[in-house]
Amino acid sequence: QERLVESGGGSVQAGGSLRLSCAASGFTARSYCMGWFRQAPVKEREGVASIWPGGNNIYYAASVKGRFTISVDNAKNTLNLQMNGLKPEDTAMYYCASARTKWWCPTGGLDLPSVAYWGQGTQVTVSS
Repeated sequence: QERLVESGGGSVQAGGSLRLSCAASGFTARSYCMGWFRQAPVKEREGVASIWPGGNNIYYAASVKGRFTISVDNAKNTLNLQMNGLKPEDTAMYYCASARTKWWCPTGGLDLPSVAYWGQGTQVTVSS
């Protein structure tokens, strides 16, 4: 049974760092388009970063480019998101997700219609 479990959220001050992890089970993460989304109160869920199957392409939202790094640890079958230079506007619930089709990713990165599995979410709070 496919499952995604996030960890690593928390509270930090502006300029700080956090590392989110998402443990995948029931499938091989490197074979699927994987991504991180976030949703702040009263806002729509938005894509933050995506990584293509095999890791040969990566997408970042403009708001996080240069500060966040997405990666897959193949040995641990885990998706990671290193977040540096955090800002108060990064405060949100963060979700990891995977596509439904093996070895395929939407042109612009993982989008909501392409997601097959969601993690339960982990809260990130950045204070000024």
